[in-house]
Amino acid sequence: MDAEDDWESSSGEVTDTDQFNDEDFYSTSACLSKLQFRNDVSKAKWNVEMGMAEVIEKKGKMWITTGIVRNGKTFCLIEETLFLAEIGALLVMDDNDECLALKDIHKKMSEERNGCSWELFEVYKHLKSLGYVVGRHGVPWSMKGVENNSKPCSSQGTIQNNRVEGVEENSITCAVQMLSNLQVDELRLNFDVYLPNSKFRKSSPGDPAFLLCLVR
Repeated sequence: MDAEDDWESSSGEVTDTDQFNDEDFYSTSACLSKLQFRNDVSKAKWNVEMGMAEVIEKKGKMWITTGIVRNGKTFCLIEETLFLAEIGALLVMDDNDECLALKDIHKKMSEERNGCSWELFEVYKHLKSLGYVVGRHGVPWSMKGVENNSKPCSSQGTIQNNRVEGVEENSITCAVQMLSNLQVDELRLNFDVYLPNSKFRKSSPGDPAFLLCLVR
């Protein structure tokens, strides 16, 4: 396991309440309501300029599949912040170290200035409740290996790779790159969605199971 992934998974002591898989953690709506009374609550501070929450205290195993890593720090996008706050797994504080009420985070979402709308949040929330690993499209989970893993597409739409077993996977990556370059009005890729996977790694997430685009 890479040092960065080890840092993600080992931050905070794992208690008995942490001994479950991510797919179990988000398995049903009933489970979500129970999580309102979690004891392993993490803490974050909202950064107005960045439009994200910087996690300052991590508890539980959810951070393996939640948040983006930059320079050794974990940040939550607005959809992640609100989702975790709603299920009682994250306390969000302002610059004065005062805890933000849930309605305050709802207000930040309704302003739609942080890259996510209410419609997208409802989609994100639903997918997470089903156990999927969901990341915002175009935002790497981690910058580790991003440049090394990017490979140009040939004119035939395949990736130059000498290993036969890697052709299918690399072809998917090529398709993702080409779709990202499409300039179509009212059409933008929103989320990368991965199947529930306890071995998911932010430094090497692989290709998503599918891409999600919300058409209004």
